[in-house]
Amino acid sequence: QWVFDFSFPEEGGKPNPHLWTNPPMAKSYAEVIRDVLVQVDPKNASSYEANFAALAGVIDELDAAMTDATATIPVERRLLLTYHDAYAYFARHYDWTVVGAIQPSSFDEPTPRDVADLISQVRIKQVPAVFGSEVFPSSVLEQIGRETGARYIDVLRDDDLPGGPGDLDHSWQALMRFNFVTMIEALGGDAMTLKNLDISIRTADRAEYPQ
Repeated sequence: QWVFDFSFPEEGGKPNPHLWTNPPMAKSYAEVIRDVLVQVDPKNASSYEANFAALAGVIDELDAAMTDATATIPVERRLLLTYHDAYAYFARHYDWTVVGAIQPSSFDEPTPRDVADLISQVRIKQVPAVFGSEVFPSSVLEQIGRETGARYIDVLRDDDLPGGPGDLDHSWQALMRFNFVTMIEALGGDAMTLKNLDISIRTADRAEYPQ
């Protein structure tokens, strides 16, 4: 079910598009890609099926590890204030709460009233940490952290994969594990199940950058 929220209101007609931060939904993306590739290139169907099966197994393990890690954080501390509103489906799946996001869907800067409202929410809910992007430093999140005492974590990855082409950690699952570990630990949870997870898939990476 699509999510409409503060960044993507229902009257705008465009739901939050960030399904990929929810592992089961990311697996559904991969299923669609597999099916299309098999349809257009049936002679290599077995390779596509095998690659999907390998990825699906890793996604299931990542999902289970994140579920275990989430259980180490009390429900009242599973609070997300991020730079970009990318975790609506993640939050619904793992029983977290998205308090807000700094960057609206219009990409405008938040107004002083918006910032004041967020500061008030962070104080009332006692949000332990606020999360920025390594690509988009946010003076607003820094301000919120200063005025509320919440830790400002500015290393979440948006779509910049770790490592480079050919590296075992140059993958969606490595990006998501990095973000999940960062969030779990910042909120006082135990991320060892995530850290100990083998998420590598040894398939040839022929990507060329920049894309």
